[in-house]
Amino acid sequence: MTDPAPPVRRREWVVVAAVTATFGLLLVLWAALVPTFQAPDERAHFDAAVHVAIGDGWPDPGDLRVLDAVQQASGPRPDSAPTMGELLRSTGASSSDTVDQMTQHPPTYYLVAAGVLHLVDFESLRPHVALLAVRLLGALFVLPLPALAWATVRRVTRSPRAALVGAFAVLAVPELASIGASASNDAPVVLFAATTVWLAVRVMTGDDRVRTALALALSLGVAIVWKGTALPLIPFVAVAVLVAPMRRAGVLPRAVRALWVLALAAAVGAWWWVRNLLVFHTLQPSGFSAIRPPKPFPTGTGPDPAAFADVSWSTIARTFWGSFGGRAQWILSPVVFETATVLGLGALLVWGFRRAPGLRVAITLAVLPATIFVLQTANAWGSYRATTFIGATQGRYYFPALLAFIALSAIAWRRAVQTDRGRRRFAVVVAALSAAMAVYGLLFTYGSIAEHSRIRVTPLGLDVLATSSPVPVPVMVVGWLVAAVVLAAAVVVAATLRPSVDDPLGTAGAGTETGTETETETETVHRGGATA
Repeated sequence: MTDPAPPVRRREWVVVAAVTATFGLLLVLWAALVPTFQAPDERAHFDAAVHVAIGDGWPDPGDLRVLDAVQQASGPRPDSAPTMGELLRSTGASSSDTVDQMTQHPPTYYLVAAGVLHLVDFESLRPHVALLAVRLLGALFVLPLPALAWATVRRVTRSPRAALVGAFAVLAVPELASIGASASNDAPVVLFAATTVWLAVRVMTGDDRVRTALALALSLGVAIVWKGTALPLIPFVAVAVLVAPMRRAGVLPRAVRALWVLALAAAVGAWWWVRNLLVFHTLQPSGFSAIRPPKPFPTGTGPDPAAFADVSWSTIARTFWGSFGGRAQWILSPVVFETATVLGLGALLVWGFRRAPGLRVAITLAVLPATIFVLQTANAWGSYRATTFIGATQGRYYFPALLAFIALSAIAWRRAVQTDRGRRRFAVVVAALSAAMAVYGLLFTYGSIAEHSRIRVTPLGLDVLATSSPVPVPVMVVGWLVAAVVLAAAVVVAATLRPSVDDPLGTAGAGTETGTETETETETVHRGGATA
């Protein structure tokens, strides 16, 4: 089937490769920078993986307890701590009274992480080195995101320049790199959600081959087997397949295709959720029931919708862009994350859903973040009413929709900026700002950890870093410099990329410069293209 986008030129490949490689370097730096167990829920994730590695199985939600060895591993000097094997032997591999809530999730990630621990012989390693191995596993999962963003935006907009901006846009979210390079089951969900969005975009833009639909079903099935945050992909894929063009006209062929795609995905990944329904009579039991039991509001009071909305908005915004540390204590300036949020959402609302080529794709892409918002808000509100505590409002829960956000942004901004010169300037600015955000996030976190919350580099701060990281400080400094140089070079090369003769520079689709349709949907499908 013919790709509706112009052929990929060598310079474009170079930029995508450079951005992806630099993202990988940034992930390694994040894995080495954040102190032991100082990523969100990291001790619990690592503890669950160690439980599996030593053969403890996977008990019911709320029944797993943190190992005494893992409790002791979080001391102030991880570089001088005993090895994990010594800690396990000295404690008899016994468990503490602290609940590890992670058995509310499928065991998939923890089986893989346990395999990595065995691969590196974790019992011979100090805790921070064993943890680094699990963090690098997460980094491998999220490494392809810039390339997937590039491919998705290229398919939607048919613009090589916009596609490169999409690759850079992944770097603009430092929290993504921080979470990706930690011990967390979020990383595989983000990867397979991204592949699902990319494949769904291909289907929506005219790729009606059976193998593409098969790949979409498998990607969805694999995504939902890691964590419940992937479940919003199910209605998104259903809508994407239903509205996608086909050679055979009519609703019935689309419905049949949607049913078998969802059925295959369910056969691959729904087993855990079916088990929960049969055993616990709920889709996902809470692992926090022993930690945060039901608690009524004081007499005469009740849930406050205004307070709930305020806490939810601020928490989601800051923990999406950059609120680092186990307690989300190292927070980027509100000027940064609030401005980015308002600009991003504002562009989508103003330009993303206008009646123009690409509207069908835009609306379908919006199904994914909208579903996440509805489900997360309902879950958080229910928890708030039951416990008086406003929780479960994390920005990282929106990372499975990251590629949908990026593709929607590409549609919106290409409609907002109509001239080639304006688009060239906009691309350079966004790429440069994204690269700057990636480096700034690392430097900000380093300053928060080692420089008394000041963005500077001093010998004393580097000494602090040396005591907390298993990676030599000179190696990390060189890594920072290489990342900055390669990103700067990639921005320069991307700025010189000119649209090909075949690039219509349309409004996020196969229309003309003025945004008019050039062919009917049926004609497009038969030539293998799409009016994206």
